[in-house]
Formats: sequence, structure tokens, C-alpha cells
Amino acid sequence: MNNVRGLVAASVISIQNSCFIYPACQKCFSRLILDSRRFNCLKCGCTGEAKDASYRYRLSLKIADTSDLFDITVFGSCLDPFFGITADNLQRCIQDFNQLSGDTNTDESPGVLVQAVETCFIGKRFIFGV
Repeated sequence: MNNVRGLVAASVISIQNSCFIYPACQKCFSRLILDSRRFNCLKCGCTGEAKDASYRYRLSLKIADTSDLFDITVFGSCLDPFFGITADNLQRCIQDFNQLSGDTNTDESPGVLVQAVETCFIGKRFIFGV
């Protein structure tokens, strides 16, 4: 694998999915397997109560510079300033919203949030570390 790192100035073309946060292991940042009462990390074996699971941002984007298209994923707290809230707190807001609206699909963000993220990112130019 090539260990060369660099910066790419590119514009966001699209948001690749509507799931902007995921339950993350605090040791290895892998996605946790959640059931109604427990969580389990398949990578490092960490376990705990589902109510204590932490969340992390994951924003999958299609971007373009002057000559190429790229699929990239931006992880973690660097997205806090864009959302104005931590991933843990956004998850709580989504849960509250879903309870009020009766929506049981916890794998997708509410449509209004998806629209806000698209408005914030699509067509804007950013510098990405790759």
C-alpha cells in the first residue's frame, strides 16, 4: 500500500449515503454490532451495554478536482463544526425525532437532515487530506 499523503482541493459532487453516524468502538473505531441491550465489536472484542455505545461521524462523498472523480469518506470529530454538534448528541436528536415521528428506521437520517447536509456540502470546495 502506498503511504504517500497529500492534500486535494476538490468540490463535493454528491453525498453517497444518508447514514452520517455509526456506533463506534472506543478502542478501534470499528462499527459496533448493536442489539436492544448490548454492543459487541467484532474486530477487538469490546462489549458493553447498548445505551453506553458511542457514535462517530462517517460522511461518504463523491468529490471532483479539475481532472478526476474520487469516492472518499470523512470520519470523526473533524465534522463536529459542520454539524454543530457531536455525533453522540446528533444520535440522541435523531432518536428523539424518530420517536416523535414514529419512524423505526434507525439506519437512515431523517430526510430534513439529509437535505441540510446536501445543502451544506454539495457544490462546495474543500481541502481533503488523503
